[in-house]
Amino acid sequence: MKKTRLFVIDDNESSVGLVKEYFKKIPDIDVSITAKDGSEGIILLERKQEEFDMILLDLVMPRKDGIKVLEYIQDKNIEKKVIVLTSYNAQDTIRKVSSLGASYYMLKPYKFSDLEMVIRELSKQEFEGGEFINLYHNNLQVSITKTLHKLGVPSHIKGYQYIQEGIMMVYRNPNIRTGITKKLYPTIADKYNSTTIRVERAIRHAIEVSWNRGDWELMEDIFGHSIDIEKAKPTNSEYIITIADKIRLEYRKPFTNN
Repeated sequence: MKKTRLFVIDDNESSVGLVKEYFKKIPDIDVSITAKDGSEGIILLERKQEEFDMILLDLVMPRKDGIKVLEYIQDKNIEKKVIVLTSYNAQDTIRKVSSLGASYYMLKPYKFSDLEMVIRELSKQEFEGGEFINLYHNNLQVSITKTLHKLGVPSHIKGYQYIQEGIMMVYRNPNIRTGITKKLYPTIADKYNSTTIRVERAIRHAIEVSWNRGDWELMEDIFGHSIDIEKAKPTNSEYIITIADKIRLEYRKPFTNN
């Protein structure tokens, strides 16, 4: 059995410990090496390249940050796939990470099952000779982030995270669209330690803000076929499902480098 060996570079000992604990139960994925900051990470990258297959990288760390590590990897032509795990989602940072060749970008908090899924997908591409995931074009999370920002949803309000999570859930499991209230809201509430009522209200508030400050032409393009945008804002369900469908259609288009 081919085992994927992980190199975790993260200054948060608790986060590293949880990752190690989770993958102890997964026979074909193993945390082989860890580093507590970017400086140590770079040293181990140079010395132990044969001892790991994939890197889990935090961005905000002491001494040298994740960007410096990515720059080192690019400069030294180190052919290892990198999954960036961070709570920092500023667009300029995402662009920088993309340009430095990261394979995937996941926002904290994330589910370990989702991380496992990404690792398996990247490993499958590696073992079958596939290409790296292009962060900007093929990363579901980044696509959702870009769309929400264009629609005017502020990233600092709770509803932003809830909508982002909801779109990802509908994208991955279209059947859940028939159970927004009974399935989607409770799942989001459980993940973010909230309640279904607060989740519903936060999403509604985010949509109202979006409707007042977003790109009107984009709104017309996305929602014009499903509602009369001059008379009414979309419901929570319409908003989430329509964006998920839009992104799904985009992913079906042939990928080309711009």
